[in-house]
Amino acid sequence: MKTALIIGATGLVGSKIVRRLNDSKFYSNVVLLVRRKSEFNHLKFEERIIDFDNINKELVTGDDVFCAIGTTLKKAGSKENQYKIDCEYPFKIAQIAKQNGVKQFILVSSLGANPKSSNFYLRTKGELEEKVASLNFETFIILRPSIIIGKRPEFRLGETIGIFFITVFGPLFFGSLKKYKGVRAGAIAARMITAANQNLKGKQIIESDKI
Repeated sequence: MKTALIIGATGLVGSKIVRRLNDSKFYSNVVLLVRRKSEFNHLKFEERIIDFDNINKELVTGDDVFCAIGTTLKKAGSKENQYKIDCEYPFKIAQIAKQNGVKQFILVSSLGANPKSSNFYLRTKGELEEKVASLNFETFIILRPSIIIGKRPEFRLGETIGIFFITVFGPLFFGSLKKYKGVRAGAIAARMITAANQNLKGKQIIESDKI
């Protein structure tokens, strides 16, 4: 029985991870690394309040880190802040986790993530993948979903439009287009937990159509 650490627990995918870990036979303890107290309440859960700008290293201890932290440019207010939340914060956690003996890091990235991309969002995701890979975790699992389908607490116009078209036309996507189909948040969470318990080694990339 292992201890799971989660960053981004209150987001769309993160909240699904929390609920599925609650029912998982592989984990006896689920640690939520959060900036403020959440609404999750279960004997299996332990909340550790952290300041991402000044992380207490003693709080980042466990077996597997599930990373689903992320934001939008609108919510962050600037590209600088978005980069900090989407790349710098999770990388800091990854560095400390590695130092503290964590074996696995499981990351929600994005379809098309590439550190050399001209697209800011995809470049940020790609840089995070590259940075975490450099730490040489025993196992580093990357999931690259297409548009994530699910109900978010905040309204995102662009994403809502994208989900509409993906939902309507997704069934027509075959072959090389299959990876562009939308992926439900619950399916991403389930795949992360399954992959984390398959005794995989090294860097593993799970593309959207394999989720």
